[in-house]
Amino acid sequence: MALLIGVPAGSDFTEPLALMSECHRRVERFLGVLVRAADELSGKPLNPEEREAIATSLRYFRDAAPKHTQDEETSVFPRLRALGEPAREAFETMDRLEGDHAVADSAHAEVQRLGWQWVEQGELASEEAEQLRRLLTGLRQIYERHIQVEDEVLFPLAERLLPAAAQTEIGKEMAARRGVRFASSLGDTPPR
Repeated sequence: MALLIGVPAGSDFTEPLALMSECHRRVERFLGVLVRAADELSGKPLNPEEREAIATSLRYFRDAAPKHTQDEETSVFPRLRALGEPAREAFETMDRLEGDHAVADSAHAEVQRLGWQWVEQGELASEEAEQLRRLLTGLRQIYERHIQVEDEVLFPLAERLLPAAAQTEIGKEMAARRGVRFASSLGDTPPR
């Protein structure tokens, strides 16, 4: 099973909403790796390439994905809510998205447990492999809808309604969460 990992992003923290959308492509890619592995390998012994691909994807969801959730729930959603009436149409949408985050977090905890067990032990019992497959299928369904709403509705709304200064602050917060320097408008680029 050939597994492709890591395609560089094109935006930086000066374009935080575009960067969040690019992060969705990484979510889709790393989730795709896990779904394919669970479907095609069904907990069977892993070769070194498969083990590394699964471990890389698990690390992404353990380390990077929670920062993306914070970007939304701590940096974007409160600023949209603070706008009041102009953003009121998005309030229910943000509530649903936060609910998705909670459901996904719970599923990811179990995926992490089973996935690392598979990586470390080399295989999974058939019941565990089936549980992992079900969890990942559920996550894929959540993310398909969730990402579509954010990319097509919420992020364009935020880009339209949030002033440039607010978007700059979002970018600075995102960079700080990742421990990297914020890119200035003078052409500095943050480390990737």
